[in-house]
Amino acid sequence: MSYQKEKEAESISGKVALEEKALANGGPHLTNYNLMTDSPVPTSKEKEAAEYEGGDENTERGNWSNHMDFLLSCVSYAVGLGNVWRFPYLCYSNGGGAFLIPYTIMLFFAGMPLFFLELSFGQYSSRGPISVWQSVPLLRGVGYGMVVTSGIVAIYYNVIITYCIFYMFKSMTSSLPWVGCDHSWNTEYCSELVTDCLTQGGIVTENNACIAVGNLSDSERTQYNVTTDGNIDLYMDPLHAQRSRPSEEFYRHGVLADSGDALNFGYIVWQLALCLLLAWTIVCISLAKGVKSSGKVVYFTAIFPYIVLTILLVRGLTLEGSWDGILFFITPRFELLANPKVWKDAAVQIFFSLSASWGGLITLSSYNKFHNNCMRDAIIVPILNCATSIFAGFVIFSIMGFMAHTLDKEVKDVVQEQFGLAFIAYPEAVAQLPISPLWAFLFFFMLITLGFGSQICIVETVVTSITDELPRRLRKWKPLVLFVYCAFAFCVGLLCVTQAGNYWVVLMDKYAADFSLLIFGLSECIALGWLYGSKKFINDIRTMVGDRIVDAKAFLWWPINWCALTPAVLSFVLFFSWMSWDFPMAGDYVYPPVCHVFGWFLVVLSLVWIPAVMIYEVGYRATGSFTERLREAVSSRESWGPDLPEHRREAVDTHKANGTEFPGNPSYKSTNGLEMQNMSTIQSV
Repeated sequence: MSYQKEKEAESISGKVALEEKALANGGPHLTNYNLMTDSPVPTSKEKEAAEYEGGDENTERGNWSNHMDFLLSCVSYAVGLGNVWRFPYLCYSNGGGAFLIPYTIMLFFAGMPLFFLELSFGQYSSRGPISVWQSVPLLRGVGYGMVVTSGIVAIYYNVIITYCIFYMFKSMTSSLPWVGCDHSWNTEYCSELVTDCLTQGGIVTENNACIAVGNLSDSERTQYNVTTDGNIDLYMDPLHAQRSRPSEEFYRHGVLADSGDALNFGYIVWQLALCLLLAWTIVCISLAKGVKSSGKVVYFTAIFPYIVLTILLVRGLTLEGSWDGILFFITPRFELLANPKVWKDAAVQIFFSLSASWGGLITLSSYNKFHNNCMRDAIIVPILNCATSIFAGFVIFSIMGFMAHTLDKEVKDVVQEQFGLAFIAYPEAVAQLPISPLWAFLFFFMLITLGFGSQICIVETVVTSITDELPRRLRKWKPLVLFVYCAFAFCVGLLCVTQAGNYWVVLMDKYAADFSLLIFGLSECIALGWLYGSKKFINDIRTMVGDRIVDAKAFLWWPINWCALTPAVLSFVLFFSWMSWDFPMAGDYVYPPVCHVFGWFLVVLSLVWIPAVMIYEVGYRATGSFTERLREAVSSRESWGPDLPEHRREAVDTHKANGTEFPGNPSYKSTNGLEMQNMSTIQSV
C-alpha cells in the first residue's frame, strides 16, 4: 500500500470513528462532511431550505424541478374526463344538490385519507408502486396489480382521447358535421328529416315518406291527426321510436363506423388510427425526459381546462334557459339520500376521480424531494378536484338548459351519461350557439388536455414501475422502455378503432377499472395501518414533514381513517357493488358471453398477483414454520426506507426518538448515496 493510500485510509477511518463515537454519545451525525473530498456537505435543514431552488436530491433517479411541477401533475392526473362527463350526470341522477352531502363526506372519509397515504408512501421511499412494497412484501402483489390495471387503462383511455382529437379536427369547419341529415353517414331515420318535412308543409308517414298536407287523403288525415284545414298541432311522427339525432348518427356512423356487434370487427377506421398514432406520439414525447419534461407539459394540461371551462360558463350563463339547467343540476332532492346506492355512487366517484389505488400517486410523489409537505398537497388537490367537478357541472348544465329550451324539451330529456354526454348531447347543444365551430373546438380541445393530463401520469406509472424493478439494467434505458410500451399499446389500441372498437372500449372501462381498484385501496389500508403499523408509518411521515405537523391533534384524523374508517367505507362500497352487480351493457347493446369472459379475464389479470405473490412470499421465499414464514413475509426488507443515506439516518433517529424501530436495515447501502461510495473506498483501501 502506498503512503498516499495509507494517509487516505487513516483519514477516512478516523472520521468514521468520530461519527461512531458521536452516535454512541447521542450526539449529531457527522453528515455534513464528505469523507472522500474533505469538503462540507449541506445538512438536511440546509437541503430543505433549498429544496426547490436547485438540482436533484436523488441524482440517480431524478426529482421534480420544483414543487409546482408536482402539484400541477397531481391536479392534471386527478382532474380528468370523468369530472366533466360523469360527475354532472351522477349528481343530477342522485339527488341534485343533496348529492353533495354524501360526496363531501366520502371525500373526507375515503378520498383524502387514501390520497395522503399514497403520497406519503411514494415520497418516503422514492420508489414506484411495485418496489414500494418492500415495506410489506406479503402484499407486493397489490403493486403488480396496480401497474397491470394502469397498463390496461392507458390503452383504452388513449382511444377516448382519440375520439376527442377527431372531433376537434372536425370542428375546424364553417359548418359542423353533426348538424343536419344530408351527410353520407346519416340514415333514413335521422330526426331532422321530420323537422325539415314539417317546415316544408308536409308530414312523414309510416312509410317514412314526406307528403304535403294538401295531398293527404281523408283517411290519412284522420290517421295522422291532421285537421281538414291543414293544422298539424296534434301530429305525431309514427316512427318516433326509431329516430336518431344527427349528432348520434355522426358519432355512430361518421366517427365509429359502428358495425352493431362487438364480434364484428370489420375494418380499421383509418382516420381514428391516425388520431390514435398522434395521441401516443404526444404521450411519448411528453415523457421522453421523464418528470423533467412531463412536469412542464402539465402547466398547460392542468391550467388550460380551467380557462376554457370559465369561458364556456360565462357564455352559457348568457343563454336563454341556462338557469333552468343549473337549477335542475343543483336542486336538492333529500329523499334520495335514504337510498344506499346514492352513497355508493358518491364513494365510487370520489375514489375514481382522485385516481387513488392506480399507482399513479405513488409514482408522482416518488419524484418529490424528501422533505416536501405532502400532507398539504393531499388536502389541496382533492378539494380542488371536487370543486372542479362541481364547476364543470355548472358549465355542462347551463348549456343543457339552453338546449332543452331551444328544443322545447325537459332538461332530463336531453342529458346523457359519459360518452353520450361528451360526443352526442353536448356537441348538439354547442351546435345551437352562434359561431358554433369555435365553441366546439374549445370544448374538445379542453377534453384533450384533460385526457392527456391523466394519460401522461398513467403511462409514467407503468414505465417507472418497470425501470424501478430492474434499476441497474433498465433505468438508463427508460426512454426505450417508454417507446416499447407506447408502441405495444398503440398496436393493441388499433383493435379499439375498428368498427367494433367502441364496444370493447366500454367493456374494458366497465371491467378493468372497477372493483379491483377498491380491493387495492382496502389492501393499502390494511398493509400500512395494521401489518406495517400505523405508528411506524406516522414516524415515517414525521421524518419528512417534522414534529410540528405530526404532533398536532388534528393529525390523528389520518391514522383513524387508515386503520378503521376508510377500510369500512371501502368494504361497504365493495359489498354493495357485488350485491348490485349486473352484466354491463353498451347502451342498449347486450354483450355476448365471450365478451364477459374477456372482461373477467381483465379482472383476474389485475387481482391474481395478490394471492400469487402471497404464495411465493410465504411458501417459497420465507423459511421456518408457517408462523415464522408469515412473520417474515409481513416484515420489511432490509432495503426498505428512504433512498438516500442522509435521509435514512434521519429516519433511524426519528423512529428511535418516538418509540418505534426503523423497519429496514439502517446500514443498507444505497447505490444512489454518497455513503455507498465512501464504504466502497474504505474496503478497497
